[in-house]
Amino acid sequence: MRFAEGTLRGASLKVRASILLGGTLFIPGAVRAADCGSGVDLRLSSPATAQGTLLLAEIRSAKALGEVSGRWSDRDVPFWQEHGKKAAAASGDAWNALLGVDLEKAPGEYEFTVAGKLPGGEAVSCRAMVKVTEGHFLTESLTVKKQFVEPNPEQEARAAAETKRLREIYDRVTPERLWNGKFRMPLVGDFKGSNFGKRRVLNGHAGSPHSGVDFPAPTGTPVHAAQKGRVVLAEELYFSGNTVIVDHGLGIYTFYCHFSEIDAKLGDEVEAGAVLGKVGATGRVTGPHLHWGLEVEHARVNALDIVKVL
Repeated sequence: MRFAEGTLRGASLKVRASILLGGTLFIPGAVRAADCGSGVDLRLSSPATAQGTLLLAEIRSAKALGEVSGRWSDRDVPFWQEHGKKAAAASGDAWNALLGVDLEKAPGEYEFTVAGKLPGGEAVSCRAMVKVTEGHFLTESLTVKKQFVEPNPEQEARAAAETKRLREIYDRVTPERLWNGKFRMPLVGDFKGSNFGKRRVLNGHAGSPHSGVDFPAPTGTPVHAAQKGRVVLAEELYFSGNTVIVDHGLGIYTFYCHFSEIDAKLGDEVEAGAVLGKVGATGRVTGPHLHWGLEVEHARVNALDIVKVL
């Protein structure tokens, strides 16, 4: 058994849903989302829009397209320009963006808008109504020692200050893409991740849903950066123990914690696969494992999705 109040994660059952796009109903398997006019198309990677999932949006243009921007969940969505085979296949420009559906986002229909400019200043825009459905996450009730659910006032103050610091980190959106290529799993070998979205009731007290993926592994197992980026936190925290956060740019952050030891330093520019630390059991846990989290523009998303989507 392993748990960390505020950082526990649970397995999720994703509910596949249809998407209402520009008044047209697209069922699962659809790729093209909307015709924006002037040879510009909006596409989505999948119509699976349950809580805690990740979507890839793509703008394809027959002509050069600039000043591409998006808006989703009351936040700006940064796009990056795609080069190489995908761009060539688009016979013009290709721009991508990630849409994160937070694991506690209320079910309903949400507008996703995209705008850009063609040569000569002609403006193009698209609008998509994305239907978000409820994710099905496990709930577990446990009886544990008092210190796991009732921190003293000093511990509560420390945890609150650390939570504020994390929010401030995630508020900073690096305007350029730092990663290059596919995202990878943080452990090498046959390690299975689970517990995303799981909510634990400890001694009758319901905790926050688990916003990461847990990988049970022996103490000392190397933990690798999922992709290239910059280390923006490398220290011991109250709930998560020895913790590393990597900024990958464009509002994408990966979170690794409960290390037995930290190998990365604040400000390090790391490559994909760089060793950030070793699996351990520091913080509010009862056994060695890696907790791996993902935030995309403040949306807590199943980290396994970024390996599939990108």
